Order: sequence, then C-alpha cells, then structure tokens
Amino acid sequence: MSLSFEELKSQIASGEVDTVLACLVDMQGRLLGKRFHAGHFVSSAWEETHCCNYLLATDLEMATPDGYASTSWQSGYGDYVMKPDLSTLRPVPWLEGTVMVLCDVLDHHTHKDIPHSPRAVLKKQLKRLAAMGYDAMMATELEFFLFEKSFDEIRKDKFRDLEPISGYNEDYHILQTTKEEHVMRPIRNHLWNAGIPIENSKGEAEAGQEELNIKYAAALDTADYHTIAKHAVKEIAWQQGHAVTFLPKWHHDRVGSSSHVHQSLWQDGKPLFFDETDALGMSELMKAYMAGLLKYAPDYTYFLAPYINSYKRFQKGTFAPTRTIWSVDNRTAGFRLCGDGTKAVRVECRVGGSDLNPYLAMAAQIAAGLAGLEENLALDPPFSGDAYEGDSGMIPQTLRDARKMLTSSKMLRAAMGDDVVDHYARAAEWEIEEFDRIVTDYEVARGFERA
Repeated sequence: MSLSFEELKSQIASGEVDTVLACLVDMQGRLLGKRFHAGHFVSSAWEETHCCNYLLATDLEMATPDGYASTSWQSGYGDYVMKPDLSTLRPVPWLEGTVMVLCDVLDHHTHKDIPHSPRAVLKKQLKRLAAMGYDAMMATELEFFLFEKSFDEIRKDKFRDLEPISGYNEDYHILQTTKEEHVMRPIRNHLWNAGIPIENSKGEAEAGQEELNIKYAAALDTADYHTIAKHAVKEIAWQQGHAVTFLPKWHHDRVGSSSHVHQSLWQDGKPLFFDETDALGMSELMKAYMAGLLKYAPDYTYFLAPYINSYKRFQKGTFAPTRTIWSVDNRTAGFRLCGDGTKAVRVECRVGGSDLNPYLAMAAQIAAGLAGLEENLALDPPFSGDAYEGDSGMIPQTLRDARKMLTSSKMLRAAMGDDVVDHYARAAEWEIEEFDRIVTDYEVARGFERA
C-alpha cells in the first residue's frame, strides 16, 4: 500500500514509524540515499535534501571514473537536489518502523531534472507518449539465484565454490520451492504489504534459480516496483542468512538470469495493440511499434545488457535469445508475441538480463517503438521454428559492440539527447577499460604452465 503524507505523520505521532528512507535510483538501478529520523523528514526534508553529484557517475564499486561531462574532480563534485516524490511513499515491512520514498534528482540551481538520472530518462519518453495520447503499460520479470551461504561468507571465500540453495533444476517445482519458502514467502508478503502488486514466485530453470512476477502497471510504476523489489530480495535474503545474485551469468555451466519486459500501449483505459479483425489480434499501431523495437534493438542493447558479464548469457539452447527477431509464443526469439488473438496481446522483449536498469531499459524500448510509429515501419512476418539456427539479426556479441551501436544511434540521440547517450557510453567504456586491465583466474589456469 502507498502512504499519504498525512498518514505518515499519524504513524510517526503514534510511534509506529521512526525512520524514512529517501532514495534515488543510480545508473546501475540501485537505491542510494539517506535514512532520516521521521520527525525531521516531515518537518522539512520532505521538500528536498541533497547528495553528491558523483552518485550518477560511478560504477558498481562506487569508483569515480573520469570522462563524464556532468561531474569531475576538476568541477569539484558538487550537489544534486533529491526531491522526494511523495506519491511513492510506502511502508518497508521487512524493516522495523521504516517507510521509503523515491526521489527525483534535480539540478541544485535550476531545480530541473538531471537528464541522465534514470527516472528522468524514462519520464522524458513517457512525456513523448503522452503528447500522442498514449500510455505505456509494462511489466518486468525478475530472475535471480539463491545461495546456501550468506553474502559475507561468499565474499570471504573469494566468491569461489558457490553452491545454490538447491541441487537440481527447480522450474515450476513445488517440492523444492517449499524448501525455500523461508526466503520467498516473506519476499512475496512484505512486498505485497509495501504496495507492490506481486503476482507469484516460482522456481526457474536451474538449481537455486527463482523468478518473481509483478502485475503489469503504468511504466514508471513498473520501474519503481522492479527497483524496490530487487532491493527487497537482497535485503530479505540477507536477513535469512542467504545470498542472492542478479548477475546474468554467474557460472558458465549454469543458465543465465533474465529480466523480460512486457509492453503495450493504451489510451483511455483501452489496449491499443489489439485489433480483433487481425489474424493475431495485432493492430497496425502495434505492428509499427514492434517494427521499431526490432529495427533499433542493436542501438539500445546496452540498456538491456550493461556489463561485460551480460553478454555471457546470450547462448544457444539456454532460453536466452541470440537474435533480434519476433515470433508467436516462441521462447527462442528475442521478441515474443504473447496473448495473440486477445485483448492481452503484447510484446515480450527477452533480450534484457537480470542486471538491467528498468528505467533505462524501458525508456530505450519506448523510444524505439515511437521511432517505429514516426517512421511508419512495416513489420516483417513472424519467424517460425528454432531461432537459434539462424545468423541474421544477431544481438551485439559484446559490450564493446553494444557501446559502438549506442554511440552511433541517431535515433537514441534524438530521443534521449546527446548528453544522455554520451554519459552512458562513457559508463560502458569504463566497464570495458576496467575489465581489460584485469587478469582473470581463467587466463592464469589455462596458460600458467602450458603457454
């Protein structure tokens, strides 16, 4: 459930709440921010607080790479404004006496959105849709692995000899997932009580792999739900003494973890992708939108797969796609038509990994779909058969390839702005630079004696 500001004041007065988490969403899709004494939050901090502007120019290690136009050592790393979005106030049932609010990130002087802030990136594309009279309804799936040991134990063991919580593939497996209910049940219930419309959890197609499904919603709400749920999964698993990972490919012999994105356009509460006269129930609007998704998929792959590891997931026969083609209810293709012939007809993008930032991934897809509408693109016939067998329409094979497509994308530059594209291109470049300088265990083991 969401909280009104007046309800929050009442809960503080009764002693039910004493802490407010004010959070922004960083480039990696994580929650960063401050824990406020609730009394101070409702007296003044509800209007705004501040943070260092490096929070939107770091990597996973919170390093401060150079090369960003928005901030640097030379410019002195000043402040951004964190503006609480009070419509996102919600309880955090897994933490005692705590509520959360998400913040927009604003320029300290102008109080305008920071363009590369993930929430701002998505809101910009939603404004473009709204100008055309459309709403985007979307849903994301969260896949992750649950491990026997805790985060601290695994880190102290140097991330070696990792053992998932189960010993066999648990896809839809009720017996094995019963053994995991001490983690998954509080995840479902706490998130539901936090106002996140959880549908279900299930075992996925590997030992220790889980999937959490959240009901479709307006695009910004969906991104918020995804981000809060991912954070909650980590915290609740930690509370139960277990580690989880959203790394797309944590072991070369294990299947990867994805984050499929479902989407459709609506107007005045009616689904615009449905046409009962079409053989598959697809409107002309849907066909042009999907054609844009397909045409520009290489351009926005970075926003679906932002790290070196992301590309290890795209392997034949693993249910992760290798080609940006579409098919009808076919899990080998990069884009799957779901709900054909019904009002629930929609497109599922299967390219994104569990490491994506939902705001950026959804914004990029909306931009591509809008390009399809603006260019009145024609949709190719659906592919039929095993999509792994072809060699056309391949997903970029590496982060280096995806970065090249991102930087050269005229569509994304027009839709998002040069500053945003250049900002995230630098993030990709930094990931490559950092990886290129590291000697891996694989290289040492392979070549130490035999090279």
